[in-house]
Amino acid sequence: MRAAMIHAPGDIRVEDRPEPGIVHASDAVVQVSASCVCGSDLWPYRGVREIARPRPIGHEFVGRVSAVGTAVRNVAVGDFVITPWANSCGECENCRNGVLVACERAAGWGWTDAEGEPVDGGQGQSVRVPNADGTLVVVDAFSGPDAPEPDEAMLKSFLALTDVMGTGHHAAVAAGVGTGKTVVVVGDGAVGLSAVLAAKRLGAERIVAMSRHEDRAAMAREFGASDVVAERGKEGAEKVRELLGGRLADCVLECVGSKESMEQALRSTRPGGSLGFVGVPAGGAELPAGVLFAKNITVAGGAASTRLYIPELLAEVLDGSIDPGRVFDSVLPLEEAAEAYRAMDERRSIKVMLRP
Repeated sequence: MRAAMIHAPGDIRVEDRPEPGIVHASDAVVQVSASCVCGSDLWPYRGVREIARPRPIGHEFVGRVSAVGTAVRNVAVGDFVITPWANSCGECENCRNGVLVACERAAGWGWTDAEGEPVDGGQGQSVRVPNADGTLVVVDAFSGPDAPEPDEAMLKSFLALTDVMGTGHHAAVAAGVGTGKTVVVVGDGAVGLSAVLAAKRLGAERIVAMSRHEDRAAMAREFGASDVVAERGKEGAEKVRELLGGRLADCVLECVGSKESMEQALRSTRPGGSLGFVGVPAGGAELPAGVLFAKNITVAGGAASTRLYIPELLAEVLDGSIDPGRVFDSVLPLEEAAEAYRAMDERRSIKVMLRP
């Protein structure tokens, strides 16, 4: 099969890899219909995270099950499945407590499973999925021997549920977004735009998206943002205050992970407000205890256990209530994965879908 490999910063290659098969009784094999490049994939691509050796890359994919192990009960050959970015068994204490990202038997896409066996990356033609019952979400409407194939628009929305839509939703839930709340979203990437959509569906009264890019600002408005702020720092916070009638936001969603984005989020949160953070902290983001103490800000969030949110969000994708797949503004064949990375690194694309 063909799969994307990262060799060094800026060096993505699509290469021949062994066809995956069942290794453990709890495995499934998924033939990938679509995968994508994540903003967090750019950290090793940019050299922020070390690449010790060439390895498979990618952690978001959807497709059809081609094989299952003898212990698999909830997934069958022919099922169309959504694969969350975080693999999880669903049975350990952490999973039972709802923190699937801390699963005691988790397998890392492109790394190894709990027994040390290699695991494929998501940006390939086929992937072995450890912990199949706890990880995969079956889309009943597209499963079975006579089931239709999802069209491209539906594939995009299914793919958004693997990570960015669930992550944006996690930020909104963590920050306590609800009916009548004012919200600021820091970050206009796919996660930030998804957070706007999540805040809207949770009933926010007013949503301010912080964006300096015309195309992303336009999408934020279409997803439910009432206002867009291009200013940053103190000026950005004052603009938020002006838009919200002299007060800062009840809820702020931090969707970048840099020191600057965290500072902006804190500046935009009213005293007694809440901050939900989901940006991968690869850029030096820190929480100043003095600011939190003085403003009585509640902070929650972290890595999103998107598997928990998929059933709820999937129902709204299928009935047309939400269309998170619109964050994919580019589609490329898997063989052009290197160009997909360049497009996102250079901010020429919000998010790129890859088709095998």
